[in-house]
Amino acid sequence: MGKLPKRYRQFFEEYPEVGKAYEVYGQSVGEAGPLDEKTRCLVKLAISLSARMEGGAKSHAHKALEAGATPEEIRHVAVLLGPTVGFPNMMAGLGWVDEVLEHGR
Repeated sequence: MGKLPKRYRQFFEEYPEVGKAYEVYGQSVGEAGPLDEKTRCLVKLAISLSARMEGGAKSHAHKALEAGATPEEIRHVAVLLGPTVGFPNMMAGLGWVDEVLEHGR
């Protein structure tokens, strides 16, 4: 849990049973369908970018890399936002993705 935000880690320390249930729920949802891990990570990245959730987007960009997504695939997800959620949202998302790809933040 070292790379996770301080507040996230604190929550799991303060509410370990809730944190465990949250993790089990997330794992169960992920395993409920036919999508592979890389695809699930890219979908979650798209959702986070569309909702302008910077922390979630950066987290899912990291997870997508770990699941085998290429930087080009991750950037493509961000670029795909343009026609659906607008150019400014796409540019913000692309900036967050680039931060992760270039600096690991």
